[in-house]
Amino acid sequence: MMSCRLADSMLLSKGPYHKPIRSQRVGAHFSSGICYLKWDNHLQKGIKHQQCSPRYRRTFVQAIAIPVAPSSPDSAEYRKQLSESYGFKQIGEPLPDNVTLKDVIDSLPKKVFEIDNVKAWKSVLISATSYAIGLFMISKAPWYLLPLAWAWTGTAVTGFFVIGHDCAHKSFSRNKLVEDIVGTLAFLPLIYPYEPWRFKHDRHHAKTNMLVEDTAWQPIPKEEFDSSPLLRKAIIYGYGPLRPWMSIAHWWLVHFNLKKFRTSEVKRAAISLACVFAFMGIGWPLIVYKTGIMGWVKFWLMPWLGYHFWMSTFTMVHHTAPHIPFKSADEWNAAQAQLNGTVHCDYPSWIEILCHDINVHIPHHISPRIPSYNLRAAHKSIQENWGKYLNEATWNWRLMKTIMTVCHVYNKEENYVPFDELAPEDSLPIAFLKKVMPDYA
Repeated sequence: MMSCRLADSMLLSKGPYHKPIRSQRVGAHFSSGICYLKWDNHLQKGIKHQQCSPRYRRTFVQAIAIPVAPSSPDSAEYRKQLSESYGFKQIGEPLPDNVTLKDVIDSLPKKVFEIDNVKAWKSVLISATSYAIGLFMISKAPWYLLPLAWAWTGTAVTGFFVIGHDCAHKSFSRNKLVEDIVGTLAFLPLIYPYEPWRFKHDRHHAKTNMLVEDTAWQPIPKEEFDSSPLLRKAIIYGYGPLRPWMSIAHWWLVHFNLKKFRTSEVKRAAISLACVFAFMGIGWPLIVYKTGIMGWVKFWLMPWLGYHFWMSTFTMVHHTAPHIPFKSADEWNAAQAQLNGTVHCDYPSWIEILCHDINVHIPHHISPRIPSYNLRAAHKSIQENWGKYLNEATWNWRLMKTIMTVCHVYNKEENYVPFDELAPEDSLPIAFLKKVMPDYA
C-alpha cells in the first residue's frame, strides 16, 4: 500500500513582537508506493494533484499547503497567542472610543461605594495582628527560617500601606480627620510620608499610563537612555534585576522634596515629613537600644524590603505589559487607560488577605472611592458587563519575565523596545534574567 502524509503550513511567532514567520510550501515525491514530503520556501496557493501511478509506474505528485492567514491584531486568536506568550489568562479587546469612564462607573452597583466602619476596622485588626505575628516569628525563628518570617512580615506590613491607601482615597471613613490620622500612622512603619504620597498618587489616577504625567511608572525615554553611558547602565540594572525594589528609588526621589509640590500642598506635605523623621528619630534608636544594629536589620529593614518588593511588583503588574500603551495627553483616553490599561492579577490567597485585595485593581482604577473590601464585588460586576475588555492574569514567572526583560524603552509603534535590542553590549543583566528566570505560566 502507498501511504502519504501532508503537513499544513503553520503560523509561527518569534520574539516579543510576534512577527509571523512566512508560510512554507510542501513538495511531495512518490516512488515505489512511498510518499516523501519536501519543504521549500515559497508561498503558494491551491493544491495540484496527479494520480499516483500503479506499482510499476513512477509519477511526480506535488502538494502545496494552503497558507494560514496571519491572525489580525484585533482577533481573538491573536490575543490568545499574546496571552500565552506574555503569561496572561486574557488580553482584552480594545475598548471602543465612544465608551466613557462614566459609562463604566454607572454600571457598578451602588453598594460597592458604601463605607462600612466594621469592615474598615477589621482590616486594621488583620494587619496589626499579622504584623505582630510576623515580629514574633522573627524573634523566635532560627536563622534558616528567617527568610520565611521576613516574607510574612513584609507582606503583613504591606497591609498597612493598603489601609493608608484607602484613607488617601477617602474610602476608609466618613470622617476626614480619622482618615488623615489613620493614614499617617499606617504609613509610619514604612517611613512613607502620607500626604506627599497622597498628592502624587492622585495624579497617577488622574493620568494613568499618560506619558510624562503618570507619577507611578514611566517607560524610559529613548533620549534619556542614550544620554549617558553611566546612566544607561544604572537604568538597565534598575529596570532589570533591581526592578522589584525600584519603588525605593521612587519613594526617595518623589516624596521628600518639597519643591515637587504645589504651594497649596507644601504645608501638609511638611507635616507628614516631620512625622516620618520623628518616627526615624525615636523609633529606630529604640529598636537599636533594645535589639542592637542586627535587631534593626532583622525587625525593621528586612520586612521593609519585603514591603517594597510588593509595592514594586503590584505596581509593575497592574500597569505594565508589552501590549499596554503609554499615550501622550492628546491621544489619551481615560476609560481605555483605566479599564484596558489596568491588569487584574490573582495571587496566593494569603497574600491577597494580608494585602486587602489591592491586586483586584481594575475597579480601583474605575473609581478610587471603592473601599478595598468591596473590590471583589465591583470586579465581579465589571466582569459581567465589560469582561471582554479586561486584562487578567494569575501571577507567574512568565509574566514577571516578560515585564522585566521586554518592557523598557518607550516606542510609540511597539510600546516598548527591550534594552538588549538598543544596547546589547550593556545589557548583560537582561541576558542574565532571560537565562535564569523560569518561564512557567
